[in-house]
Amino acid sequence: MTYAVQLIGGRWKLLIMAGLDKRPLRYGELKRNLSQISERMLTLQLRELEADGILTRTVFAEVPPRVEYELTAIGKELVPICLELSNWGTKHRALAANQPAESPVQEDCPVGALPEAMTA
Repeated sequence: MTYAVQLIGGRWKLLIMAGLDKRPLRYGELKRNLSQISERMLTLQLRELEADGILTRTVFAEVPPRVEYELTAIGKELVPICLELSNWGTKHRALAANQPAESPVQEDCPVGALPEAMTA
């Protein structure tokens, strides 16, 4: 689990992958879809995802140059996981919104109680 979280962790990587789910996108299209991300951060995240084999960057020999980003086969396997995390987040947000402001959301499984296989 640690390895997977290191690969896809962070605020933007899952959103980038979800955006590339249907088809390859150009940098500008990704930037428009993620309006809150800075250009520097988008570039950094794309480079990391490419280096980790999650997506590919294709440069077309055109004038002006055209660059497209597309999920690799292993990256496409992550899309259902991204969607499940999104569903979970939607449910959690709704539950948290119904909690009184004074009481934090209770954890069902404190870190110390995680199964040994999950803490390795």
